[in-house]
Order: sequence, then structure tokens, then C-alpha cells
Amino acid sequence: MKKILLLFLCAAVIFQGCSTMSKTGKGTLIGSGAGAVIGAGIGAAIGDTKGAAIGAAIGTAVGAGAGAVIGKKMDKKAEELEALENAKVETVEDQNGLQAIKVTFDSGILFPLNGSTLSQTSKNELSEFATKMQDMQETDITIYGHTDNTGSDAVNERLSNRRAESVAAYLKNCGIASSRMTTEGKSYSQPVASNETVEGRAQNRRVEIFITANENMIKAAEEGTLQ
Repeated sequence: MKKILLLFLCAAVIFQGCSTMSKTGKGTLIGSGAGAVIGAGIGAAIGDTKGAAIGAAIGTAVGAGAGAVIGKKMDKKAEELEALENAKVETVEDQNGLQAIKVTFDSGILFPLNGSTLSQTSKNELSEFATKMQDMQETDITIYGHTDNTGSDAVNERLSNRRAESVAAYLKNCGIASSRMTTEGKSYSQPVASNETVEGRAQNRRVEIFITANENMIKAAEEGTLQ
């Protein structure tokens, strides 16, 4: 408990007055070693371990300048992805404390109820996503499938895995290298709304795609060669 309290007190001091800071400015702060540790700590403290888990850990703190460069690049790509009609685009942090992108697709658009076969609408959306990612090869892509709590644990685990894998398979057909992609089914372990209502269950049935800087992008940012 003391550890959690300390993390929040540290975060409060560091982030005080940051409400008006630009995303690129936050990238500078997050890119420091202290920012990386606190960012991961807060993610674990509030029970949302995704923030601390996404992205490949590089083992060393990323410099503030490199963090700012990567943050600027992620900002630009997030703005481009916002053109996707059936997706929610957000900026988040990876486990290196660097800015990343989270794209959430409603499974009601992607798949039929209790199915994992992509609809034509979703194929169009994913094709557009892949096209927009062509100029950002130095990134890793993590795909999470989620369900509501209807049905057994085993059924939902299989379904969430199949949905994530279906998205990855289609993105591969669209030109995104499979070596860049990781898939995982989360079943109904990470709801974003109440499973007690129809509306809430619909929100929980979703696919999330996280875009994070890989080691090559981080190295280029640190060497000043990232365009």
C-alpha cells in the first residue's frame, strides 16, 4: 500500500501542471528514466497492466530527446488513423514509458455475434489501417481480442483468441509482416463497461490494436536519424 501511495505522490508532483502540455511535450517527460518507471508503476497500481505490458522492453531507459521525437511521430500517425470511421484512436504509454497508439475496433462491426469471421466492412477498415501504416514500419503491433461475459470461460477465451488472430491474418494479407504482430485473447477479463446491460456488453466485445516503437525506431530516435 505504501508503494502504491508513493507512486501516486511522485506522479502528482511530476505531472502537476501538465494538463495543458502538448502530447509531444509529455513524450519528452515520459521519455526520461523516471517517467518510464512511474508510468509503469501507475499502470500496475490501478490494476490496468496493459499500459505496463505493451511494447517490447528494451532494458534501458530511453532519453528525453528520443522520447519527444517518438511522441511527435506517434501524434502524427494517430491523427491520420482518426480518419478510420469505425475505430476509436487514443494515445497511450508502452512499458518503456514511450508514447504509443491504441486503436479500438467494435467487434460488432468486425464480427458476427459469437463468430470470428471478418465482415466486409471490417476488411475495408483494416485495409485502410494497413495502408496508413505503410510508412511506419519501425513499429510493433499487438492485437487483443475481448468478449463480454456471456458463455463459459473456455468459449470466451477461444473466441477472443480467434478474433485477434483473424485480424492479424487479414493485416498480414494487407502487407503487414507477421513478425511485427502479436495476438492475445483477453476473454472478458478487461471490461470497459458493465456486463449487466446490453449496451455494456456490446462495448466489451471489441478488438484493440496497440502500435508501439520497436528497438529500431528507438535506436534511430536516439541517434537523431528518425524521420
